[in-house]
Amino acid sequence: MTTELSDLYQEVILDHNKRPRNFGRPATTNRHAVGYNPLCGDKVTVHVELSDGILRTVAFEGSGCAISKASASMMTEALRGRSEAEAEALFHTFHRLVTGEAAPRDEAEAPLGKLIVFSGVRGFPMRVKCASLAWHTLSAALHDRHETTTTE
Repeated sequence: MTTELSDLYQEVILDHNKRPRNFGRPATTNRHAVGYNPLCGDKVTVHVELSDGILRTVAFEGSGCAISKASASMMTEALRGRSEAEAEALFHTFHRLVTGEAAPRDEAEAPLGKLIVFSGVRGFPMRVKCASLAWHTLSAALHDRHETTTTE
């Protein structure tokens, strides 16, 4: 990755960390789940309003490192208005990207758009857990699982 591109990606992550989108508990939700990364202390609660199979609202609360918060913020933007199936497909594509199972441009199943900025975490296994915590927590919310989701 070029230095210029790396700098741009870092700016996007820092922006979402400083000014997270969809942060807080929405007035109406019908699903939620709690996630915790015991290795670094990241905590997130994902709130979803699911109606007719569509994610009408996706928001989060919590605290954590810049990558964790930015990932949660960008996830909420990427998923609002999508179907459950589209959300699950995007989760799997994102997870393959950050774990190194897929190339950054291998997006046949679900286009990543701006989420591609997280491709750099694949070289840092501890950061993969930070980037994927909100996504695992979202999956738990969609499946109406109430136990705390962890990255372990």
